[in-house]
Amino acid sequence: MQISRNGKVLSVFALMMINVIAVDSLRTLPISAEYGASLIFYYVLAGIGFFLPTILVTAELATHWPNTGGVYVWVREAFGPRWGFLTIWLQWIYNVVWYPTILAFMAATLAHLINPALAANKIYTLGMILVLFWGATWMNCLGIRISSWVSIVGAVVGTLIPMLIIIILGALWIINGHHSQIVFNTASIIPSLNNINNLGLLTAVLFGLMGMEMSAVHAGDVKNPVKAYPRALLYSGIIIMLTLICGSLAIAIVIPNKQISLVSSLVDAYAIFFKAYDLQWMTPVIVGMIVLSGLAAVSTWVIGPTRGLWVAAEEGNMPKYFAKTNQKGAPARILIMQGIIATLLSGIFLYMPSVNAAYWILTAMTSQLALLFYLFMFAAGIKLRPSLRMWIISSVGILSSVIVILLGFIPPTDLHITSVKVYEIILIGGVLLFALPPLLMGKRKN
Repeated sequence: MQISRNGKVLSVFALMMINVIAVDSLRTLPISAEYGASLIFYYVLAGIGFFLPTILVTAELATHWPNTGGVYVWVREAFGPRWGFLTIWLQWIYNVVWYPTILAFMAATLAHLINPALAANKIYTLGMILVLFWGATWMNCLGIRISSWVSIVGAVVGTLIPMLIIIILGALWIINGHHSQIVFNTASIIPSLNNINNLGLLTAVLFGLMGMEMSAVHAGDVKNPVKAYPRALLYSGIIIMLTLICGSLAIAIVIPNKQISLVSSLVDAYAIFFKAYDLQWMTPVIVGMIVLSGLAAVSTWVIGPTRGLWVAAEEGNMPKYFAKTNQKGAPARILIMQGIIATLLSGIFLYMPSVNAAYWILTAMTSQLALLFYLFMFAAGIKLRPSLRMWIISSVGILSSVIVILLGFIPPTDLHITSVKVYEIILIGGVLLFALPPLLMGKRKN
């Protein structure tokens, strides 16, 4: 996303909403709901080990290097253009891998207005993914830009209001004495770590907290960025953590763990609540809000990392073919390449045994690539601002990222992956395939 730099400044509230729509996602709720009450423990762990370091490093670097390009500029300044290019490539490609998952979530949500059974239908899911993604790509090729007010509408109407509704419904469920599928006590909140397979879901928890650095390109658009930008990050970070934890718990209390679907349980939970309180008419309203949230998120990310990659292409890190824009000033060639890759990746929904399994493996692959990106960002923090404070913060972020990268190769037991070997081959092969091109292009250039 790009905000026009025409002399206007962003308010702290607008910057908060940009962060919220970029990070806070309804699609994360069913994944973390699989943890039950122990999701509180995992979110606190991920918050301390990853989310807080991300916020602090982003705040420090964005206020000292508020240039267009964000993390690409930081890593380039720290380690040179080749590694800066690898970093922006990783940010771009992990989003390309992510698109089919958010769009599959939207397809499952829309299925509740047509036929709920379609949520598990591979052909329907693939078709909707392609229609929605190429529609977003076409609009961005026309030069449509998402301004701050669109982010505010998408965050408030599409994310915060539905989040608030499901949190309130979950609280009322408990207060009114309805049966809860989970219990809240020390034993359930602090999990047993004997089964390492369950730690694989920590990958998805961390992924749900990624993206705070995206707003770094807007640090120069706020008055007194040294104070205002970190404050916006802190406030939005608190909102994101509270809504993700409470929203996930609301799903977990009404849907048994073994029945949770990664793509459809959010709307299933709303349906249970609405039926209990005779509010069935709210279902299509909520579905519309969720779809709005997804569209806002996709629109935000389709153009954001693409423009960063375009900056790298202009500097000669990619073939000049990709540095050209169309008549509307959009990096159309990169957008089309992005669309082709996302289309090919979406085919995994036909190959895997279930929509759930395909959804998870793409989420895991996205997280692996994203965490490689964050390793470079944390390392740049140490290089550019070599204080004891930055060493501690960045080292915690690096350690957490490495641990979760390794855990990501372990499939969660609840997904019933038939062949762990095939799962790991797909995951490792995908990560290598998508991480190598920038190194090869950099070698060619040098």
